[in-house]
Amino acid sequence: ENKTSGAISKKIAAYHQYYAVNKAVLSTVNAAKGTDKRAGIVWHTQGSGKSLSMVFYAGKLVLQRELNNPTLILLTDRNDLDDQLFGTFSRCRELLRQSPRQANSRDEIKELLRVSSGGVVFTTIQKFMPDNKGLKYPLLSDRNNIIVIADEAHRSQYDFIDGFARNLRDALPNASFIGFTGTPIEKADRSTRAVFGKDVDIYDIEQSINDGMTVPIFYENRLAKLELKPEEIPHIDKEFEEITEGEEIKRKEMLKSKWANIEKLVGSEDRIRRIAADIVKHWESRLQVLDGKAMIVCMSRRICIDLHNEIIKLRPDWYDKDDDKGVIKVIMTGSASDDPSWQEHIRTKQRRQAIGQRFKEDSSGLKIAIVRDMWLTGFDVPSLNTMYIDKPMKGHNLMQAIARVNRVFRDKPGGLIVDYIGIYFDLEKALSDYTAGDKKHVGISQEEAVAIMKEKYEIIVDLFYGFDYKKVFDAKVMNKMQVILDAEEHILSQKDGKDIFLKNIAALSKAFVLAVPHEETSKISDEVGFFQSIRSRILKLSETKEFDEQKDYDSAIKQILSKSIVSDRVIDIFAAAGLKKPDISILSDEFLKEIKEMPQKNLAFEALKKLLNDEIKIRQKKNLVQSRSFLELLNKAIKSYTNKNIETAEVIEQLLQLAVKMRELHKRDESLGLSGLSEDEIAFYDALGVSDSAVKVLGDKTLKAIAKELTDAIRRNVTIDWTKKESVQAKMRLMVKKILNKYGYPPDKRENATETVLEQAKELCADWSEKSENIKLSEAVIDLKPPILSDDSIIETEKFVYYLPVYSLEAAASAFGKEEYVENSGWMKAAVAGRKLNKDMFIAKVSGHSMEPTIPDGSYCIFRLDRGGSRNGAVVLVESRQVADPETNQKFTIKRYHSEKEYFEDGTWRHKWIVLSPDNKEFNDIILKGIADADFKVIAEFVSIV
Repeated sequence: ENKTSGAISKKIAAYHQYYAVNKAVLSTVNAAKGTDKRAGIVWHTQGSGKSLSMVFYAGKLVLQRELNNPTLILLTDRNDLDDQLFGTFSRCRELLRQSPRQANSRDEIKELLRVSSGGVVFTTIQKFMPDNKGLKYPLLSDRNNIIVIADEAHRSQYDFIDGFARNLRDALPNASFIGFTGTPIEKADRSTRAVFGKDVDIYDIEQSINDGMTVPIFYENRLAKLELKPEEIPHIDKEFEEITEGEEIKRKEMLKSKWANIEKLVGSEDRIRRIAADIVKHWESRLQVLDGKAMIVCMSRRICIDLHNEIIKLRPDWYDKDDDKGVIKVIMTGSASDDPSWQEHIRTKQRRQAIGQRFKEDSSGLKIAIVRDMWLTGFDVPSLNTMYIDKPMKGHNLMQAIARVNRVFRDKPGGLIVDYIGIYFDLEKALSDYTAGDKKHVGISQEEAVAIMKEKYEIIVDLFYGFDYKKVFDAKVMNKMQVILDAEEHILSQKDGKDIFLKNIAALSKAFVLAVPHEETSKISDEVGFFQSIRSRILKLSETKEFDEQKDYDSAIKQILSKSIVSDRVIDIFAAAGLKKPDISILSDEFLKEIKEMPQKNLAFEALKKLLNDEIKIRQKKNLVQSRSFLELLNKAIKSYTNKNIETAEVIEQLLQLAVKMRELHKRDESLGLSGLSEDEIAFYDALGVSDSAVKVLGDKTLKAIAKELTDAIRRNVTIDWTKKESVQAKMRLMVKKILNKYGYPPDKRENATETVLEQAKELCADWSEKSENIKLSEAVIDLKPPILSDDSIIETEKFVYYLPVYSLEAAASAFGKEEYVENSGWMKAAVAGRKLNKDMFIAKVSGHSMEPTIPDGSYCIFRLDRGGSRNGAVVLVESRQVADPETNQKFTIKRYHSEKEYFEDGTWRHKWIVLSPDNKEFNDIILKGIADADFKVIAEFVSIV
């Protein structure tokens, strides 16, 4: 269940999760039954679904009879991680068959463990630290069906040296232990294995990338680009450790002073100014070729804010004080005692979560987040492709941070780490515990991408041997298209030219994106743009699996916009060939002649093939038998051409003849006397196999009668999901056979005709059933009044699960607006597609026509109390002294909400204007200007009609 929208999505285990969970469950059962109690370690690389693997594991573990309904304790080392994992488990509570609980104190843990079995308890490791060193940790439970599941099981995380492992044993002497981690356990770390045991399952970086679960991570060192003096470059020695914001485990005091000295150097005014300028230049170059988000990691909150301020000096339009607006935000914790200039960046937990959700939305305008250590673990943003690091990090923490950019997003070729502080050797050391295969996918030098780019570029240039494509850059606008057409023809005329070109331009585009803004990319950017325009045109003419218009439109890699070439995204392939795309039903002889006389024969063939293929796909829904016949002829011609049995000119001639046949199909219908039949009836007429001599004997009059009766009977009996239900299909099949039998259709042909008729019905019925259901639904809704039940007629546990309270709109608007209690008028059964009901929801009857067709007059509607945040575009219930609803004349109304804010120098703001729009355009907008908060309140948001 999505925590913001409430929408339900179904997730199924990938193969690596399936095998890991089964092995981990078996290992856990054996550990619980034995004396060792160590169930092992599951290492699944970051981004491969580790949290969900833990959910699948927990869901299966609670069903094991040998464990007698176990209690699961999930441990994390930080409160924010505890919240994130708890949120994941809570949204999967159906799988767990229970709701997880968070224990905020040791007493609460003890209370939750008093039960004899069951329970999923979340807590942090701090709850297992003794009050006074040297004292034995108190016993919490001696049950043997308690399973402790540690997230990110590492010595550095769990502070084994300070007695964490002993405390766990003292508190839970008979519990079993299992660890899940996204990074490998260090070879020198014996303590972790002493607690959890050996590896149960490994799913490493190389496997994850090969499976398409994650993308490789590239590395670019920008330290030299800053041109710093030697004394300005921070020196990070091997004993240095990072201090994190909101630290929950006390570090040695000596580290704090060392951190402070380096922070002063890193945060110097001149250095921050240089980094800000470099980031802006670098990111804008990246954004030209790859859509997505960026994260900047700084070593202190002060540096985060100073860097933010320097960036917005360079790009003022990136800044907006409103959480719902702006390109760049600082994400950090703080308090009222912090510097006043910091306060706009210090937000409540709820506001940070709201911004986090906005950052995750790939279509939102929030592109850059500046953090200290928030969002560096357990925070997934697939569109995040660049991380700028200006903070010392090492080991497990470094690997967790950089893994933020390894998520799959559309065709994102990889993530990029940009280093401003010199983490390369720490990265090498952190990778020492990984396999050789893993190492080649993390911290890949940007120079490798440049090398691949140059290699693929040379291959493509060689394909254009003998053709001067560079003349396109100097050609007049009217001549550019001719060069492009000739370039296409040159590629298509070569043996396997199209396949070689498409394969290498795809690789070149990805390498180019990863290499930007390297100086080598600027040398060939115009040519890459030209090659991409050729690729786009060839793919639009292709019927290959690799091309899908929606996928192409949603591509993360942007077409490189060369100043020398006009982007061709919206140019039709026929316009590109100097032709107007025809409607095949009125295909003129002039058009066919133009195609035949095109000098680019290979391009003419591809264009004509595309035109016919598209038309056949459209005709398939209208007439399956006709489309099959045409497709057979088309494929036969293409096969002859592919096998070199015929030349390009000959295959074009065959395709032109096929086009004429398709154009003149209506003449066949007229000659057979079918003009009195509808399109649907002709489709079923053809499905009867009328060309068969045994069928022809029935006579034309009988065959037409069969087609008419089949159309009428199928149309009357179709439902939305009939193609998914075997019983309904069997009923339909029997009905068709009865009609055929009634008219004496040949018995030996009946089975085949029945199946063809049903196949045709499936093509036609999607549109029929949708229209039919809409009519039935609208008729049913008109007179429907759901029963309103009294409070004592439903049990307490069904409230807000199956039933919602009913209020009058007037009561809801006035009472909820003042946050007062109001008595409901009863309860009504309700459901919302893909979402669970909750206590923020209620039902009210809406009268009036202003919101039709969204809300028909007299509808009972589900509303959700306002949660704040952006409401633009939403249908809301509002109360205002300045509102007079045009239909009810009340001080409340239901309309579609739009607003704009204005800000003042003292940091306050107000609504510049609010527009409440009706969906029914016969009504006018309600426009409110310069309105104060006291005069206007959004009460609730419309969810759906009951």
